[in-house]
Amino acid sequence: MTSTPTPLGLARFNALEEHAAFAALHEACASTAWAKRLLAARPYATFDDLCAASDAAMADLSTEDLAEAMAGHPPIGRPKPGDPTSAREQRGMAGASGELKAEMLELNLAYQERFGHVFLICATGRTGEQMRDAVKERIGNAPEQEREIVRTELGKINRIRLARIVEEDA
Repeated sequence: MTSTPTPLGLARFNALEEHAAFAALHEACASTAWAKRLLAARPYATFDDLCAASDAAMADLSTEDLAEAMAGHPPIGRPKPGDPTSAREQRGMAGASGELKAEMLELNLAYQERFGHVFLICATGRTGEQMRDAVKERIGNAPEQEREIVRTELGKINRIRLARIVEEDA
């Protein structure tokens, strides 16, 4: 049986000094516990191994760790100024009408008042209307149910961001 070599981008990530790898992970997800767990499991043989470690770390986050992870995300429709990641991920809202943007602002505020944190969704590839419909659907959830949906959405976001970290040409 022959082993396949570790992809170049993943090998580069595995070889990063600890502080640089931690910084890259912490930029992908604001949870310190998540980043430390992924850092401790290096080296990764495959991207799937990295994603599996990410999913396991996300599943184990405490309520406080989950809150820390969510705090790193701006509201939908208001990406952080100068942050290309949030602007890219929220591209679906960029061309939205003023009416839709105003509606999202109102829904974001109502959601945040209800749950105590920003509405979080894996926005990549979604239209503004899809994100609006999702917040309308989810605002009626029980807090425990919504926390698990947020955990799942964070996991999706983390996978996308991890893929960018280990891109071949990065």
